[in-house]
Amino acid sequence: MLSSLSSTISRLNLFYPKPSIPYSLSSCLKTLKPQPIIPRWSPLHSLSTHSTSRLSTSLKPQLETLVSKDDLVVLGIETSCDDTAAAVVRGNGEILSQVVSSQADLLAKYGGVAPKMAEEAHSQVIDQVVQEALDKANLTATNLSAVAVTIGPGLSLCLRVGVRKARKLAGSFNLPIIGIHHMEAHALVARLIERELQFPFMALLISGGHNLLILAHDLGHYIQLGTTIDDAIGEAYDKTAKWLGLDMSRSGGPALEELAREGDAESIKFSTPMKQHKDCNFSYAGLKTQVRLAIESKNINAEIPISSASSQDRRSRADIAASFQVTFLWLILFLIFIEF
Repeated sequence: MLSSLSSTISRLNLFYPKPSIPYSLSSCLKTLKPQPIIPRWSPLHSLSTHSTSRLSTSLKPQLETLVSKDDLVVLGIETSCDDTAAAVVRGNGEILSQVVSSQADLLAKYGGVAPKMAEEAHSQVIDQVVQEALDKANLTATNLSAVAVTIGPGLSLCLRVGVRKARKLAGSFNLPIIGIHHMEAHALVARLIERELQFPFMALLISGGHNLLILAHDLGHYIQLGTTIDDAIGEAYDKTAKWLGLDMSRSGGPALEELAREGDAESIKFSTPMKQHKDCNFSYAGLKTQVRLAIESKNINAEIPISSASSQDRRSRADIAASFQVTFLWLILFLIFIEF
C-alpha cells in the first residue's frame, strides 16, 4: 500500500525538484529498452485514460496553489490481489494511517488466490477499510487533495473494486484520481523510506505473479533488465507449499520459509534455472518440476498436513523447502552478478 503512495507522491514532484508532473500514465511508465514496463492486461484501459486526463487538467493547477508539500494529503487504495488496503500519507512522506484487511482464510480454503472469491471479499470490506483509514488519520474526504488507486498489474476483477471506490470518492468530493502502476510504486517505495536515495539505482521487484529486475534512471524512466519468461516466484512458492502440505493461510511464501529453517539446504541439489543463459530473465517452471519430482521420490503425501506428519516425513519436507529456497537465492545472486 505504501509503495503505491510513494509512486504517487514522487510523481507529484514533492520530494524532489524534477521531473515535472506527468501528463499521462503511459508516458510515466515508458522505458528505453527492451520494452515498456506496463501492465499485461487492459480491462481498465478506458478508465486509465479517463483518470490520467483528469490528472493532467485538474491536478496540476491544484498543486500549484498549495502553500507547501505538507498541505498535500493523498488517500491510496490497493486491491490488486488478495488484500484490501488503504492509507493516508502527507506530501512530506508522513504516514497518517494504514489499514489492511487480509484474505488469509480464503487463501487457506482455496490453496491460493481465487479471483472471483477475492473480488467478493474486496467488495465486502472496501468501504470499511477506506473509512477506517480516514478515521485513523483524523480526517474526512473533504481534507484530501487526491485519491491514488492501483490500476495494474493485478487481477482485473480485484482491481475494479478499488477503482470503483476511488471513482466514487473522487466524484463525490471533486478530487483528482491518480492511476498507479504498482510495480513502479514498488520500485519507488525505497525513496519514501530512504530520502537520500538518488537515481540511478537497480531494483529487484518480486510481487506475486510479476518479477522484474530494473534500472531506475529517473521518475518514469526505467530500463527493464529482466523479467519472468514463464512462472513467477510467487507461483513457485505457492505450488511448492501446497505440495508439501503446508498451511496456506498466510500464502505459500511465509509457510515455506518457516519450514525451511528446519531443513538442510544442501540435502537436495536443485539446478539453478537459466544459469546457461547470459541474460537477466527469470524462469521457475523447471524449478517447480524439480521440486515435484523430489516430493514424489520422498513419497510425501500433500493430503497429510505438515502438522500431522511424522518426524521423518517432516524432515524430508523441510529439506525440500530449504533446498528450494537456497536455489532461489543463488538465482537472484547470479542474475545480479552477470548484470555487473
